Amino acid sequence: MKGTKNSLFYSCLFLSKRANGTEQDMSYLVYVIIYGCIIAVGLPLNIISLWILLRHHGRKSPSVVFMANLVVSDLLLILSLSMRVYFYAMERWHLGGMWCVWFTMLFRNNIRTSSIFITFISVDRLLAVVYPLRSRLVRTPVNAVKGSVLIWAIVVLVNVPESVVFLRNFDNQTCFANTNQTSRRNGEILELTIGYFQLVLLLTMLTVNIISTVMVSCTLQRHLSESAKVNNKLNVMLIFAMNLMMFAVFFLPVSLVVFFDHLRPELSCLASVNCCLDPVLYYFSFDGFWKRKEDVETSLASRGT
Repeated sequence: MKGTKNSLFYSCLFLSKRANGTEQDMSYLVYVIIYGCIIAVGLPLNIISLWILLRHHGRKSPSVVFMANLVVSDLLLILSLSMRVYFYAMERWHLGGMWCVWFTMLFRNNIRTSSIFITFISVDRLLAVVYPLRSRLVRTPVNAVKGSVLIWAIVVLVNVPESVVFLRNFDNQTCFANTNQTSRRNGEILELTIGYFQLVLLLTMLTVNIISTVMVSCTLQRHLSESAKVNNKLNVMLIFAMNLMMFAVFFLPVSLVVFFDHLRPELSCLASVNCCLDPVLYYFSFDGFWKRKEDVETSLASRGT
């Protein structure tokens, strides 16, 4: 009788492990499909966007410089996503700790740099429309390049302590899946500190975006002709809605993984979609904003004469 009970116990344990393994296999397959679709859509869109920016716009304005950096950030994200597809397809990580930490940092850097460069674009729009004359000495491609280099340097410096903790907890088998409880405790202070500052950074960038959009909209409404106001309002609201969605849906939730680590794979998957939407932001920024900007400058010039 005792032997029968033990047999039933071990049988249930085996079936439970097998069921858990099947569930994990299914979730890994879903991640492979989702990340594969993101790569299939995001890669050509960003390559075309980068070609258009460099071929047709060059470095004639700060916004072009910031958008080019945003494209580079998205392409690096897509590179890291290809490694996530590899990991979830193989169900193990075979490339070692250094490659794992490198691709993980590429993903984290995308959230940070994307939020900053999107905000830079909004601030540049604000200066160009609200303060077109006083900002000419500040709004130069050279200053935009300097600012971009500074941002990348700061982001890479933040990666150094992150990488040290990451390598210390790396188990040579998993890379993008949840870490164990011991690993989280070992780097808990650093993770919470960086997560807190990243959350503050994103909320600050979101606030700046909202203020910039409101000021630009008010200025355009005052100086544009009546026939242009309807189109202008639509373009400004579309850009505002996209920026708000970027932060609220993609950037902010993934920044909370330090507090809700069990949701890390799902939130990371959601955040990756932002690389497919940035090219739409470029289209509205150039197709709508630059035409409105020219209208405002013409209106201001006519008022001055």
